[in-house]
Amino acid sequence: MARLAAALVLPALALLLLAAHFFRAGLTWLSAACVAVAGLLFVRTPWAAHVLTAALAAGTVEWLRTAWVFAAARAAAGQPYGRLLVILGTVALVTAVAAVLLGRPTARRHFRRS
Repeated sequence: MARLAAALVLPALALLLLAAHFFRAGLTWLSAACVAVAGLLFVRTPWAAHVLTAALAAGTVEWLRTAWVFAAARAAAGQPYGRLLVILGTVALVTAVAAVLLGRPTARRHFRRS
């Protein structure tokens, strides 16, 4: 049970963090979509796992894109950007790990995938 909780909590947190990112950017529809997709953690079917994995993969790409855009803006302004890259790179890595966790045996059993 503890493994299942760990396998589901990280994807939930990653999706909620992505929702906050979109909300701050004024993209409330994407924010709502992230929250709705997080709700799929309670749907125990294979298609829900596929949607969650795809959303987390897209979230990883979004974090990397955001890091690139913010770092470029800071570099153009002559400001330091190393810490920004470390933080957003870590967020992207955690989001990618959350997607990978959904493919692990514990999560596969939860979503009734073989």
